[in-house]
Amino acid sequence: MMRDLSFLPQPADRRLALKVTPAAERAIRGGHPWLFADSILKQNHDGRTGDLAVIFDAKNRFLAIGLLDKSSPIRVRILHQGQPARIDSSWFANSLYTANMRRISFENSSTNGYRLVHGENDGLPGVVIDRYDDTVVIKIYTMAWIPHLKSVVESVVTQFEPQRIILRFGRLIQNKVREVYDLVDGDIVWGPDLEGVVIFKENGLLFEADVVRGQKTGFFLDQRENRSRVEKLAKGKTVLNVFAYSGGFSLYAARGGATQVISLDLSGPALAEADRNFDRNNKLKSFRLARHETMQGDAFELLDLLGQEKKCFDMVVVDPPSFAKSRNEIERAQEAYYRLNLLALGVLQNDGILVSSSCSSRVTENDFFSIIHDAANDAGWRFREIERTAHPIDHPVGFPEGAYLKCLFGQVKQG
Repeated sequence: MMRDLSFLPQPADRRLALKVTPAAERAIRGGHPWLFADSILKQNHDGRTGDLAVIFDAKNRFLAIGLLDKSSPIRVRILHQGQPARIDSSWFANSLYTANMRRISFENSSTNGYRLVHGENDGLPGVVIDRYDDTVVIKIYTMAWIPHLKSVVESVVTQFEPQRIILRFGRLIQNKVREVYDLVDGDIVWGPDLEGVVIFKENGLLFEADVVRGQKTGFFLDQRENRSRVEKLAKGKTVLNVFAYSGGFSLYAARGGATQVISLDLSGPALAEADRNFDRNNKLKSFRLARHETMQGDAFELLDLLGQEKKCFDMVVVDPPSFAKSRNEIERAQEAYYRLNLLALGVLQNDGILVSSSCSSRVTENDFFSIIHDAANDAGWRFREIERTAHPIDHPVGFPEGAYLKCLFGQVKQG
């Protein structure tokens, strides 16, 4: 049932030995999972991507061990620091077990779609593993994992006993793994072929996930708890869900008793997926009572049009993609967040609720929340915060750069 991965390169038996700057030493001792290329003072030999690199401190004592990535400014991704450790299949299995224990609350629950491994924050930098019922998706963001892929897949099979395993690759390495190793984004490396989408449960609701071609690994699992919060606030309300994708927030609003839900997104296929998700949950009375509509187009343009037409809603949910993928995009991202929230506030009723989220790690929590307050003030609203939220339990934060998700729930009143 497992695809033969024996053709993949194996890490060299000979370990690299590195000496690093004092600042890098301090960062690694503090638990930071990245060693940048410009922090390496000395290296005993060239090595290959995926080789294990041992980092020594100024007194030649073991500091950490990690995976070498020769093509990335993040030259070593730290797997273990402190006392020496042997990195092998047993180590990977133990790391997966530890990560799974952090998610033990999901067992026997009404949710079988969640993150099993959250990269650096679970001690496995550069890889995420998501579960969708009996299908597991492994997504790799660095070539350094290729020589260890077979061990990871075997550990996932043993630990979680999935029906199938899908392999996904980050955008920056997709072409290279296809050209060099004939591995394609969406390959099945364990189990039977997949026809269509995977159906999974989140808090009792049924969703579909395109685990082969969909965004991320097929669904935005990190917003689960915020979707539940929307459900608790939605009774009797008209709700506009902006950047709706496959309708996650929309379904929760409908189950919560919303009278009308509009899912707005640029993607026609995503909105069709939202409609199918509504149909899957139609046995619930609240879904039959809530009128669901879709609206396709650019979010900024459609929000502006709705404002001009004086269309207003009791709740507006704004969950855009990341606006800042690099440091030089931060200012432009902040401007986009301001304009987007200003437009969203322009289609709110008095006493309406704004739910505004950001997944841009380079835009800080304080800056993002300040932007929303500034937009509310400029829109002429008094803005009362209801709640600030961050990462759910299956998306832990283990280092500063790992914190990306922030969301603000607030209510507006006439000034």
